[in-house]
Amino acid sequence: MSGNSKKAVVSGYYGFDNFGDEAILKVIVSNLKKNNIDVCVISKNPDKTAKNLDVESVYTFAVSKIIKNLRVSDVLISGGGSLLQDVTSLKSLFYYLFIIFCAIALRKKVIIFAQGIGPINNIIGRLTAGMLLKHCSFVTVRDEKSLFRMREWGIAAKLVNDPVWGIEVKEPVKMERVGVQLRSWKNLSGKYLAALAAQVAKNFSDKEIYIYSFQDALDLDICKKFEMNLKIADYTLKTRIVSAVGVDEIVQSVSNLEYMIAMRYHACLLALKYGVKTMALSYDEKVQKLANRFCIPCSDLADIEKLPDYFEKLKTLDAKKIQTETENLDFDFSEILSVIKH
Repeated sequence: MSGNSKKAVVSGYYGFDNFGDEAILKVIVSNLKKNNIDVCVISKNPDKTAKNLDVESVYTFAVSKIIKNLRVSDVLISGGGSLLQDVTSLKSLFYYLFIIFCAIALRKKVIIFAQGIGPINNIIGRLTAGMLLKHCSFVTVRDEKSLFRMREWGIAAKLVNDPVWGIEVKEPVKMERVGVQLRSWKNLSGKYLAALAAQVAKNFSDKEIYIYSFQDALDLDICKKFEMNLKIADYTLKTRIVSAVGVDEIVQSVSNLEYMIAMRYHACLLALKYGVKTMALSYDEKVQKLANRFCIPCSDLADIEKLPDYFEKLKTLDAKKIQTETENLDFDFSEILSVIKH
């Protein structure tokens, strides 16, 4: 730790090679480092995180090391993403609450960073979260539903833009490419996948199809299956699976697309940021909300009959209009810095 500089410990779903979370972490770290704040990231893969971002990093379950770092820090930054919910797992909710509890017990500032909070169905989880959040220095949320939830719980919170809006690449070069981003999901049937592939083949047979895996552990198998479906629909299609690449490479590649058909929230967000005509495949309310906000077609995973209509709407979207609407959505880091430094 250098001189009198401040130190932040960052807690989140990091080191799991999930594009959205790693992109958020990149934005957090670059802003902190720009302001001479030392950073320690709690990560599932601390060696990789330390190497990629040039920061200190400790293992997710190395509790004594986490507490040691919190003790010499000024602030815990919890987020971004959807950490405080129990839909994915009750265990993960209590894990993130435990980290917040440790920071509060050590009398450190705690910043809840651009989180989607809830739903929390477990009553003990909900009461614990509500109690701990009341002791945080600054709570920021990324959507209206989370803001409403905080108000219901009597917690002052601020609605902010998703940090990934602030990620930059060099000037995009638009190419004759269509992106498809998929993740495994319980309601994503083989029938829907085949129908989606048939529509992609029918509408975009003259373009290259880039199939994106944003987290190989969850996405890669379904991406390979989709590529097989595309070849069955039209064996002449040019396809490519994009996997196991870093944040910058994915951002650059998405920015070059003409069209994007995506399940993951950050895949849709990134495409919209770069004026890519986008169609959302909604597996979660956050994806539906993003689609509604930008008036883009949004298929739920049972909408096979409506797919032709969604593709027609996709092709008529105004790319310039989309890009203009996203231009002022950068994440404002100034208040976060103000809380840390004062």
